[in-house]
Amino acid sequence: MSGQYDLHTHTTLSDGEMLPIELVRRASVLGHTTLAITDHVDTSNLSAVIRALSEVRELAAGCGVRLLTGVEITHVPPPFIPVLARRARAEGADLVVVHGETLVEPVAPGTNRAACSTPYVDILAHPGLITADDALLASEHRVALEITSRGGHNRANGHVVRMAREAGCTLVVNSDTHAPSDLLDERARKGVAMGAGMTDSEVRSALSLNIDRLLETRD
Repeated sequence: MSGQYDLHTHTTLSDGEMLPIELVRRASVLGHTTLAITDHVDTSNLSAVIRALSEVRELAAGCGVRLLTGVEITHVPPPFIPVLARRARAEGADLVVVHGETLVEPVAPGTNRAACSTPYVDILAHPGLITADDALLASEHRVALEITSRGGHNRANGHVVRMAREAGCTLVVNSDTHAPSDLLDERARKGVAMGAGMTDSEVRSALSLNIDRLLETRD
């Protein structure tokens, strides 16, 4: 399934400003057909977040939106990332995102590599100055790299595009929404992609991403 998507958003279940259904409704008005809610998790709240989001699926469908139950594993020490990603899958998460080594937060070195080395992760968010070796690992394990509109995190978008291009990684364009004003319509998403230096072909591929293929069962 393709269509307008956002695979990285937050609600009051972590540090966002909106209830899940308000976020869904506002996204639907902007034309989204698929939305992943990926609130920040560690071992303390992973199970609760997955359970809570599963309760919202029917409401989201009533808004015409396919809701994906997601998590963003955040500031977890790198050796524990594969373990927590696998646990999220086992407990019913549709999508597993890892909070990458953004330039504006003290993310532990090695986080990008841990995320790119496990088949249980779908997206490495705002990976900052990701190395060529880690990008190759992401390509091998089918971990998509994120191009983000979020201020600060987006400083390395151009670098991420170059590394993804060289390694053959999938690129996704997300908002990392926390507040209503963060949400993007299709025109804004295209602008973020073009501003990051993506070619016309790369923009078309990223914005028409086949979500089902991204979420295919991993080995």
